[in-house]
Amino acid sequence: MDMKIIIALLIVVVLVVACQKKTAKGVQNIEPTLFAEKLKATEDPQLLDVRTSEEFAGGHIGNADNVDWYGDDFAQKAADYDKSKPVFVYCKAGVRGGKAANKLAELGFTEIYNLEGGIDKWNKTQTTHP
Repeated sequence: MDMKIIIALLIVVVLVVACQKKTAKGVQNIEPTLFAEKLKATEDPQLLDVRTSEEFAGGHIGNADNVDWYGDDFAQKAADYDKSKPVFVYCKAGVRGGKAANKLAELGFTEIYNLEGGIDKWNKTQTTHP
């Protein structure tokens, strides 16, 4: 095999591995239908909308609490939740939710569900909201 091809393949592999989402232990990124099912099946779910208060005011899922990922007090507010119970997290498109979910894992939460695609994907796939 030509050395240039080998180097090109190695670069592709490194880029693919480097670009994969890093998910902390205990975090599950799940699609809207499964997220809705787990949320509904959980008694008194801890549901965190990690968008800004302005975004939250524009509409949110069920009984979500607004804990702004960009807020200086995110970790402090998150610490008020029960780490031994499942926590459900979402944002607008999934990026902040993923970061917040990983932070919650760092804070000691053990069962974290992040909504893939955020509320945007939720709104496109859900006919009813819990």
